[in-house]
Amino acid sequence: MAELYSTLPHETIHAYTPPSHLLKMIQTMTQTKRWIVPPLISPEADSALSAFPLLLKQILFNRGYATDAEARAYLNAKPNFNTDPFQMTGMRAAVDRIQYAIQQQEPIAIYGDYDVDGVTSTALLVEAFQYLNANVRGYIPNRFEEGYGLNNNALDELKASGVKLVITVDCGIRSPNETLYANSLGLDLIISDHHHPAEGDLPAAFAVINPKQPGDIYPDKDLAGVGIAYKIAEALFSLSPSAFSLDALLDLVALGTVADLAPLVGENRILVRKGLRQMKQTTRQGLFSLAAVSEIKLEKVSAGNIGFSLGPRLNAAGRVKEALAAYELLITKDASRAGQLAQELNIQNRQRQDITKDMQARADEIAKKDDPDSFLLFAAQEDFNSGVIGLAASRLTETYYRPSIVASKGEEETRGSCRSIPEFHITDALDQCADLLVRHGGHAAAAGFTVKNENLSELISRLKNIAAQQLSNVDLRPTITADAEVSLLDFRPDLFEKALKYLEPTGYGNPNAAFVARNVKVKNARTVGADAKHLKLSLEDAEGYIHDAIGFRLGEWKNKMPLHVDILFTYEPNEYNGKINYQLNLKDLKEVGTRD
Repeated sequence: MAELYSTLPHETIHAYTPPSHLLKMIQTMTQTKRWIVPPLISPEADSALSAFPLLLKQILFNRGYATDAEARAYLNAKPNFNTDPFQMTGMRAAVDRIQYAIQQQEPIAIYGDYDVDGVTSTALLVEAFQYLNANVRGYIPNRFEEGYGLNNNALDELKASGVKLVITVDCGIRSPNETLYANSLGLDLIISDHHHPAEGDLPAAFAVINPKQPGDIYPDKDLAGVGIAYKIAEALFSLSPSAFSLDALLDLVALGTVADLAPLVGENRILVRKGLRQMKQTTRQGLFSLAAVSEIKLEKVSAGNIGFSLGPRLNAAGRVKEALAAYELLITKDASRAGQLAQELNIQNRQRQDITKDMQARADEIAKKDDPDSFLLFAAQEDFNSGVIGLAASRLTETYYRPSIVASKGEEETRGSCRSIPEFHITDALDQCADLLVRHGGHAAAAGFTVKNENLSELISRLKNIAAQQLSNVDLRPTITADAEVSLLDFRPDLFEKALKYLEPTGYGNPNAAFVARNVKVKNARTVGADAKHLKLSLEDAEGYIHDAIGFRLGEWKNKMPLHVDILFTYEPNEYNGKINYQLNLKDLKEVGTRD
């Protein structure tokens, strides 16, 4: 694969300038990131991995692959565990009920979510069921009118339209009350979700499919919602032979898994690698059109393209208006309609960027003015667009290395989006405040909630106290982990081709290999990009070889650049005008001798 995650234009990088009174804090933080280099490979692992190049051995060891068999399974993206979907609790009951519905031509609704994971999950099961001649339809709730997850009005609508069976994807695990309401309507409800269940409170559905539920023996707990939807299709087709190839669905699995930041390890990595291969030969009209407006060549598509270009455009529909356009784009077979929808999503993505840029600046001001020394940052406004509050929260967390909440206040309720740091499990914190919340759910690093306005101040007070208790004695500095300390003499194009490219797909949970080089000579430095935000360097190694280097958001270094620096970087191909060169992608710089 010719392009890596970090070589691509980052869709979430905006021309945002923090208020002047915050610049000193931000600049200090960017200079005090903690660098961590793991211990050298053990002699036993070094011997066991003798078939691999020296640097690759260290990378494999760092990722927990210390035997030849484990390493080959990882590099070849092959499973080394049982992936039978019927290991999942509830799968057999769910598939039996789905088969009955198909045989009886009962109307089935696939009830999704408005993000990429939910939309791809919905499209996947609708497409799979259609090949079995099911009477099936997709349902995507409106973020602004219905909110996240199951809601009673939607269930009423589905019941009135004749639906007999509702299957949730990427939602429902924290909807016990709505599940009871579905039961009262006579709707059979199958919940498939990958979010953490509430402790001791599973919904009373016909079947619940979630590897994270207590007692579930499925070995991989990290599947995205679309991965679980794929396992349902896999189980169903194993009992209902068809000429249809499940490989045709893997492009959707790759889109949803990467866009949802599911860790690219275990089965996710296997599915995404296969999915990227399927995307390169896809016949999906919507994907062709989406790639065209994103200026992506499908024959060279990477996980980075999904994370930075394709995913944000699919997400934009649900953030700015409603996600039905993204869903229709993925299932339409009409090339003209696909082109029209892709253009709409592209326009909505630009609108989303503008809205986010403004909200980021305002949320920043509010959070720091409200409580500048808090271990948890909070900003809420009546006019904050609930579709992009998560992006604003992400930027606060990225900038200040604190858990952050950005919320949109309505007349009676406030919807909040949370982002966090590895030291603070945000969903666990919300669980401790469940008595104040209408609903909530999420993961360790990201969550959402709805709260009555009269409970908002108490909620934020409690969350800040929880954060203070857990973080007050923690060294809160962003951490960057490198795989090895190296000499630039080792970095030539064949290193990537013979070793590093086999780590792909890379992304969350399986990052690009990163390295530290000390006392590197700077031959030339200049800024590039809007507002001179990015840094372009020419670096010289001991043999006089010149390495091109790019540092996104490191432009401030230009006017204080020393003659020699310590660098933390990844090594990657960079294609321009059809020519491939290799460059260092700088993740951080330090003056020589600065503490790690």
